[in-house]
Amino acid sequence: MIKVLKPVLSALLQIALLLVGIVWLLDSGAKSIGYQWQWYRVPDYILFFEDGEWWPAELLEGLLVTIKISALSLAFTLLIGLTTAALKLSDSWVGRGLANIYIEVIRNTPLLVQIYLLYFIFGPVIGLDRFATAVLALSLFQGAYTAEVFRGGLNSIPKGQFEAAKSLGLSRFFTFYDVILPQLLQRTLPPLTNEVVSLIKNSSIVSVMAIFDLTTEGRNIVSETAMPFEIWFTVAAIYLTLTLMLSGLSAWMEHKLGASWRTQ
Repeated sequence: MIKVLKPVLSALLQIALLLVGIVWLLDSGAKSIGYQWQWYRVPDYILFFEDGEWWPAELLEGLLVTIKISALSLAFTLLIGLTTAALKLSDSWVGRGLANIYIEVIRNTPLLVQIYLLYFIFGPVIGLDRFATAVLALSLFQGAYTAEVFRGGLNSIPKGQFEAAKSLGLSRFFTFYDVILPQLLQRTLPPLTNEVVSLIKNSSIVSVMAIFDLTTEGRNIVSETAMPFEIWFTVAAIYLTLTLMLSGLSAWMEHKLGASWRTQ
């Protein structure tokens, strides 16, 4: 028992020393420029109590917008990525050509440029509002990277799986849904988690469209309160907490789903 706890305690001690060092460094830097910490004001921008109830403040409201954008974008990202991967592996040269053009164009241009093009040019033409434009931009951008993840996962599945399903009389839809998709999810879950984390972090860029997400709310609070350090550290901590929760959920899903398939 002691041998098991010793590495854990050592790791916790190292983390504690690192945190103490960071706090000391920040405090020393702030004192050198005459900055006065105002951490006591930060909770007012997360939650506030009024009329006997707790209400979400600016940062929490921005977080909800970020989660909504990320969730919708994730759904379309998976759909676009899976469709593009299927086209790239298809026998149709037209499908492969379209998939390759889409991937190369998206992956070799900055997300910010794509957002500007969609927001100022294509969005008004097809009648998209700011929120829909943000979802579309993130979905197209992340979908190109997710397509490569799915393509690698599909290539790793033996062709005998398809042939066995066909010999059992399964249609193409049920072959993919019952046989291929579970294996694909198991094989691609770790890299897919990285794509989801990237999607959440990239969602902060949509603040250039004046969408009141977490980043925009943080910037507005800083301009009103002149508390850049406290607010941006809080925003970073919120993003970090959100992504760590997703990573933990992914690890749990990988363990549970992998265990259930291994027993079949």
